[in-house]
Amino acid sequence: MQLTPQQLETVFVKSGLLSEADFETAKKHSADKKTPLQNILVEENFISDEHLGELLADYFSWKFINLRKQEIVRDILKIIPEAVARKQSIVCFKRDLVGLHAAMADPENVEIVSFLEKKTGLPVTAYYATERDIENTLSKYKAEVKEDFQTILQANIESLAGMSPEQVERQGKDLPVIRMMDALLDYAYDSRASDIHIEPQSGRTIVRFRIDGILHDIIDFPVSIHDLLITRLKILSRLRTDEHRAPQDGKLQKQIGKEKLDVRVSIVPVTEGEKVVMRLLSERSREYSLEDLGITDQDLALVKASIKRPFGMTIVCGPTGSGKTTSLYAMIKIINTREVNISTVEDPVEYHLAGINQIQVNPKVGLTFAAGLRSLLRQDPNVVLVGEIRDAETAKIAINAAMTGQLVLTTLHTTNAAMALPRLLDMEVEPFLVSSTIHLVMAQRLVRKIHPGCIASYSVTPEEVANIKEQLGEEHAKAVGLDRVGLRLYRGAGCKVCKNTGYEGRLGIFEILEMKENIRKAIMKHATADELEQIAIKENGMRTMLEDGIAKALNGLTTIEEVLRVRGE
Repeated sequence: MQLTPQQLETVFVKSGLLSEADFETAKKHSADKKTPLQNILVEENFISDEHLGELLADYFSWKFINLRKQEIVRDILKIIPEAVARKQSIVCFKRDLVGLHAAMADPENVEIVSFLEKKTGLPVTAYYATERDIENTLSKYKAEVKEDFQTILQANIESLAGMSPEQVERQGKDLPVIRMMDALLDYAYDSRASDIHIEPQSGRTIVRFRIDGILHDIIDFPVSIHDLLITRLKILSRLRTDEHRAPQDGKLQKQIGKEKLDVRVSIVPVTEGEKVVMRLLSERSREYSLEDLGITDQDLALVKASIKRPFGMTIVCGPTGSGKTTSLYAMIKIINTREVNISTVEDPVEYHLAGINQIQVNPKVGLTFAAGLRSLLRQDPNVVLVGEIRDAETAKIAINAAMTGQLVLTTLHTTNAAMALPRLLDMEVEPFLVSSTIHLVMAQRLVRKIHPGCIASYSVTPEEVANIKEQLGEEHAKAVGLDRVGLRLYRGAGCKVCKNTGYEGRLGIFEILEMKENIRKAIMKHATADELEQIAIKENGMRTMLEDGIAKALNGLTTIEEVLRVRGE
């Protein structure tokens, strides 16, 4: 349910939750982007989606429900057909002695409530849930996709075995291999997978999904079907079906519900055939704000201050798959207005952003990061996003742009924030340029979140505390309060919703190195990464990623084991 700006002003401004200035900024961004105001409030970190839902429910005197924390039985969910549930934005989530409980985007929709009561013969209790929460929950309708995939595979294995790749190219949409590919993509999407791996091995092909950063075996099938599936994928991705000896990269789109799923396809020859990795890029990934990613209010204020400067550079660091691009896009969403000309040069362009000029790197035609950046600077940009600084040429151009009037956002592959600064010096950037242009360096990792529906606390024994201290070090352990009496930690007990992993989704752990005068002086003296880190910690009060992760574990957001796992990345 979308509220009018006047209603939202009453909820947020008059209650003191937002200043008039912040509210007017949000209204302006809403008009510029042609996006509902309450969506802007969430996207640009004015408020979290759950907090918004709670406030709106309180304002209208509705019951509020967070569906992510509910374990929903499929029989209850499917009381309403999926098409109706999506159209009406409604989810049935519980049935008990009181009656049927339903979450709705508009709890005052008496027609749908009356329909449910007639259909079930039960009294219906209506709750308010945010549209984002409802949309995410509706994916549970497709939980049987894995079974469908198995059924399609078993039912058609004989017919597929006698078919050639050439026949696959000639056949229509009812071909079993086509249904198999559709079912595979559907199941991956509904499993929140970021990648699909199709790996030929001796006598069989294994399909694995990367979910929350961890690879899981999903299914295997006879190797005789492998070439047919790959041929179908090549057709969808507009790749050469007759090429089996050279790597190929392509992309495809698939409509899933209301969303278009972008899929990047990489095919490489291996000893047993052709291996495929598909990267799934969904619109729901674009919805993340910095607050959603887990950044603290204190660090968020530093980031916002950095990206709202008219020039200079902000760097995001971390290994591959640590969420650097997502963080950059979240920053871009904050500053993307009609008055600002934002351009990007990326490899690849992961998400297409409205109102932003995006360049895809293409080395085959000479369009490198350096060449693309050099061209962009002639396009009168206010903000430039450089997907990654990989070489000295790109580094020098980016630094000069930051010095001469553009705000530059970029990434570096370093293990922590402090290492980014000597890394630029290694790329032959002058120390005075590094010290004078960079405002902030943010390093990050992604940890799995404890599933809120099955979270449980447990008492930590002295032996466990001693073991944690040994791994963390006395200093880190003391800094985050591991010495306190009666310490309790958290973990997921495991349930059907989280597939008994105890985890669902991911959040970031961060460290923010702010460029202060003592850091600048140390750079001019060619200080090492360790020296810079110690200055940032001891003199500037920087909290390390490890400390941030442990603090999140103590607050029940993740586990100590998970923090220690990603620490070694």
